[in-house]
Amino acid sequence: MRVALCQIVSTPDPAANLELVADGVRRAAEAGAELAVFPEATMACFGIPLGPVAEPLDGPWATEVRGLAAESGITVVAGMFTPADDGRVANTLLVTGPGVDAHYDKIHLYDAFGFAESRTVAPGAEPLVVDVGGTGIGVTTCYDVRFPGLYAALADRGASVIVTAASWGAGDGKREQWELLVRARALDSTSWVVACGQADPRTAGIEPSGKAPTGIGFSTVATPVGTVHAQLGDAPDVLVAELDPAAVEQARASIPVLANRRF
Repeated sequence: MRVALCQIVSTPDPAANLELVADGVRRAAEAGAELAVFPEATMACFGIPLGPVAEPLDGPWATEVRGLAAESGITVVAGMFTPADDGRVANTLLVTGPGVDAHYDKIHLYDAFGFAESRTVAPGAEPLVVDVGGTGIGVTTCYDVRFPGLYAALADRGASVIVTAASWGAGDGKREQWELLVRARALDSTSWVVACGQADPRTAGIEPSGKAPTGIGFSTVATPVGTVHAQLGDAPDVLVAELDPAAVEQARASIPVLANRRF
């Protein structure tokens, strides 16, 4: 399976960010990718009021992304915000493409490092696995990567590739934590992990302010045995990687942690 990680710097403007999605989808399709992964908060960056930009899944932003996926013939994963029933929003991944129209609401909210995502974002409850060309694709969002049980649950549900869309907070040691966690979750689940984050906004001339997690880059593809298969730097770019499905079978035969676990 060929995947494209579209590392971008989202702006506060959803319409402008659609142009970034269109460019990334075009580049992914030209490279022959079956799956194009964009970061968390592709619709609009963190650090702004999310309620005014949130739209339902049948709204104009998601509809435009569906159109881009349909036109290109590939499956697209992109982060957006949808209205929640309690007045907050949901941190949603739209997953759309040939034969696929699904979404995942982030389960584990980023109430850490002095940031309180749950103040404005309502948590999701259900893991999601979709089929893309006969491959089970699980989806997760940013802070989810700190919770190995979710990745094992996705593998139990048939995922051999797990997408992690992120807008990773900057800070001392945070890049090291990102790389370690992505590799560990691949090893925990003996699955490919395709982790696409927001690029560092400084690379686009934007100086972050406040505590909002706006991205550090270093989107990473980890193998089912936890090694780095491919990685970007901190600037916007598109990374195309080939994932060998046989590597999952081999890892699960040689390191059967899913079968051997007791808890």
